[in-house]
Amino acid sequence: METDFRIAAWLIEPRLNTVSNNGTTVQLEPKVMEVLVCLARHAGEPASKEELLHAVWPNTFVTDDVLVRSISELRRVFGDDARESRIIQTIPKRGYRLLVPVEPVSGEQRALPAPQSQEPAMMGRNWRILALVSGGVATLLLILLGALYVSSRERRLGKSADPQIRSLAVLPLENLSGDPTQEYVSDGMTDALITDLAQIGSLKVISRTSCMQYKQTRKSLPEIEHELKVDGIVEGSIQRSGNRVRITAQLIHGPSDRHLWANTYEGDFRDVFALERNVTEDIARQIQARFMSKSHLPHTQPRPTNPKALDAYLQGNYHLDRFGNGLGAEEMKKAAEFFQQAIDADPEFAPAYFGLARAYGELPRVSPSDAAIRRKAQETALSLDPNAPEAQTTAANNKWGDLDWSGAEKEFRRAVALNPNNVAAHHDLCELLSEMGRLDEGLKECQIAQELDPNNDHLATILYKRGDYDHAISILRLMTERHPDDGGLHYLLFECDVKKQNDKEAVEELERTLTLYGLSDAAANIHHVFAALGFRAAMLQYAKGAENLQATNQFYVPVNLADAYAVLGDNDRALYWLDQAVEHRDMIAAGLPATWLGTDPMLESLRSDPRFKDLVRRIGLSENLAPL
Repeated sequence: METDFRIAAWLIEPRLNTVSNNGTTVQLEPKVMEVLVCLARHAGEPASKEELLHAVWPNTFVTDDVLVRSISELRRVFGDDARESRIIQTIPKRGYRLLVPVEPVSGEQRALPAPQSQEPAMMGRNWRILALVSGGVATLLLILLGALYVSSRERRLGKSADPQIRSLAVLPLENLSGDPTQEYVSDGMTDALITDLAQIGSLKVISRTSCMQYKQTRKSLPEIEHELKVDGIVEGSIQRSGNRVRITAQLIHGPSDRHLWANTYEGDFRDVFALERNVTEDIARQIQARFMSKSHLPHTQPRPTNPKALDAYLQGNYHLDRFGNGLGAEEMKKAAEFFQQAIDADPEFAPAYFGLARAYGELPRVSPSDAAIRRKAQETALSLDPNAPEAQTTAANNKWGDLDWSGAEKEFRRAVALNPNNVAAHHDLCELLSEMGRLDEGLKECQIAQELDPNNDHLATILYKRGDYDHAISILRLMTERHPDDGGLHYLLFECDVKKQNDKEAVEELERTLTLYGLSDAAANIHHVFAALGFRAAMLQYAKGAENLQATNQFYVPVNLADAYAVLGDNDRALYWLDQAVEHRDMIAAGLPATWLGTDPMLESLRSDPRFKDLVRRIGLSENLAPL
C-alpha cells in the first residue's frame, strides 16, 4: 500500500513515514510504518505475528520483541490503550487486528482538515454513515482498494501466470528403497542437490542443515515456505535397487502450493552424481524461465564413481552428520573409516578426502598425528579438485590455522564471491572478522549466514562478543528449543549467563552442556557443589574436572579452562592455559579456539596484563582490538 490513506482521524503517508492529525505530524521509523501498512492491508482481519515478521523483516532474523515494540509505538501515536483497544487489537497468541476502516486518500482529500473532537470509536461510526451518504465515490474507492489488495495478495500467493523463483529450499529426498539402511543414500543425494543448486549465484538457496530438519515432516509446503522464507521448494525421492537408481524430483511454488515441473531420472548407481547433476540443470532451467536475471550453473560433469567408493563415501557423510550428544569421537572414527574405504576403492575420488579431513578435524581431542592426517587429506583433495565447493573454504581455514589472517580473509571473500549461498564461508568469515576485532563487519556476514540457514544459530556468538548478552540469550533460548541436544548452544548460554551474573542459570546451562557431551558425573558433581557452596565453588569444580579430562586425553579445552579461571580471578592459571592453547592450537577441536582470546568477553580481566598482550601478538593480532 504505497498510496496515502486515512485511519479514522489520522492521515497516513507511507512514503514520508508520517502520521498526521489536527495539524500535528509524527515521524515513524520505516519499519514501524511497514507494520502499520501491513495491518491496513488486512483491516478488520487478524494478521498473524509470523505474517507481519515475514513481511516487514523478510531477510533478517528477529524475535517477537521487535514487533511488540513497533505495535507499542503505533498505539502511542494513536493514543490507543492495549487493555481497551479501539485502534489496534491484540489477539492473544496469534497476532494483531486493525479495528477501524481504512480509506485511500486522493490529492483533494489530503487537504481536508481532519475532525478534531471525536473519539476513534465515534469516528468509525461516522465513517460508515459517510460511506452510505457519499455513495458512489467512497464505494468506488473502497472497491478499488479491495481490488488492489486482492491483486497484491494473488501476487504474494503465486497466482500470477508465471510465478518467479528467487529463493529455493530442497526438502530431504524420500527413501523409496524399502530399506531403512539406505537412508544414507537419500541424505547424500539431498546434500549434493543443495550443494549444486547453491552454485547458482542469482538464487538464494537454503542450507542443508536447515532443510534436513523437515525430514518426514507433517508440515504443509506453504508452512515450510513461510518458515524458510522461500519462493520455490524442491521435493522428490530416490530408489536404489542393486546397482540401479531412480530419482524423481518436482519443483513447487511454495506460497501457493502450485506444481511447476516434475521429472524422473534413471541410471547406474555409479553415475548417480551425474543423474543428480541432470536434476540440478533441469531445475535451473525451470527457475531461469521464471527469473528476471539469468541463472548460471558451472558446467562440470561428474565422472563415473566406483560404486564401492561411492557407497562408502555416502555412509561416511551419514556418520559425519550424526556428531553430538557425546557420540562425537565414536561417530567421527566411523566416518573416517568409511572415507578411508572410499579412498582405497578410488584414490582419485576428491570428496572422500574432504570428508576424511573433516572427520579428523572434529574429534574431541586432535593429536598431532590426527592433525597431520587432516592436513594431508586437505592437500590431496585440493590437488584433485581445486574447484570443488569444499575447496572454497578449506584453503581459507588452512591459512587461518597458520595465523595468516589477511590471507584467510582474502580466501573467504573469494569463496563468498564464487558462491553467495556458501553458509560456511559467510559464517567463518564472520568468526574471522570478529576475532580480529572487526565486530560490525562480522555481524553483517553472520546475518547473511542466518538468512541462508534460518533453523540454526549464526548470530549468538557475534552478539555475545559485542556484549549484547540479552539479544544473544533470546536467540539461544529459541535455538535450544529447536535443538535441545546441542551442547554448544547450552555452553554459550552458560557464558552469557556468567557475564549477566545469573549464577543459577549459568550453572544449570553448564550442567546441561556436560551431560550432552556424555559427562553426566561431572555435571552431577557441579550441581551438588553449587547447592552446598555456591557459584565460585561450582566454577572451581568445573575447572578441576576439565583439567582431569585433559590429563586423561579425553578432551582438550584450554581456552574454556582459561575462561573459568579468569572468572575465578586466578589470572596466573588462566594465562597458563592460554599459553597452552596458543602453543598447541592444532589439538583444539571441541573447545573454544586459541584465536578467541583477543575478543573473548570472559577474559576481560586479563586484557591489561603484559602476558596477555604478548599472547595476542603471538597469534598474529594487534593488541589494539575492539574493547570488550
